[in-house]
Amino acid sequence: MSASVSDTSVRFSSTDQYIATDDLSMAVNAALALQRPLLIKGEPGTGKTHLAEEVAKSLGRPLLQWHIKSSTKAQQGLYEYDAVSRLRDSQLGDPRVHDIAHYIVKGVLWQAFESDVPTVVLIDEIDKADIEFPNDLLRELDQMSFHVYETQQTVTARHRPLIIITSNNEKELPDAFLRRCFFHYIRFPDRETLEQIVQLHFPQLKSELLNQAMDVFFALRDTPGLKKKPSTSEFLDWINLLLHEGITPEQLQAAAQQPGQNAVVMAGALLKNEQDLSLLNRLGRLLRS
Repeated sequence: MSASVSDTSVRFSSTDQYIATDDLSMAVNAALALQRPLLIKGEPGTGKTHLAEEVAKSLGRPLLQWHIKSSTKAQQGLYEYDAVSRLRDSQLGDPRVHDIAHYIVKGVLWQAFESDVPTVVLIDEIDKADIEFPNDLLRELDQMSFHVYETQQTVTARHRPLIIITSNNEKELPDAFLRRCFFHYIRFPDRETLEQIVQLHFPQLKSELLNQAMDVFFALRDTPGLKKKPSTSEFLDWINLLLHEGITPEQLQAAAQQPGQNAVVMAGALLKNEQDLSLLNRLGRLLRS
């Protein structure tokens, strides 16, 4: 199959490890059909990176991951020329020095392009990079090919990968880049969806404890003035702690009658900065039912 042909029979939906809403499944399938990168935004901790892992498993494709840092350059996704190693080998008289191809380090996109099977490529937290980073990938993502100047070869994708790009909205992305993506924002799950997510991870959790924990959690998220609202992943960590410590629904409810930080059992699993803990202290009996 060439890189320009899509397989419309391949579709994604929830898996046994990931609850995908209908609109999220639609976004993944739209990106597959349109052969466009899928740009995923949402609060930290809403499962953006995990989505790529589960999409790859569901589609039966290898997953190649490129985790972006502030120092990452777009060229690194294609390849890097290791001039330092070549210089060292030259000084040592290594015969490999005469073949520059030995010093070309293939990046994630090169690996995806030359794969014998379609892949899923995760470009994680693209907003951490320099503002020019997305624009520097436009041609390669459009044409599914790039030129290696050191070896004078052109690398063209055998199969068009599904590219999933995540962003925490730390900075705006260029309009030219956005036009080439199918965009989806993962909204924070409603109570019903969150319950399904928790049951997926903790199938033995009793409904009484889950209901009381969700009452506390959603009341906490609705607190005015929070610098960072607790996320889905933090809620799962908190549930795990409650189970580990043997906390009962009655203890959670009793704690909610207490003033300040004491209103939330092990609040440090949910609130991650001193401003929010101080705010909870000042608000007194906020979580009283």
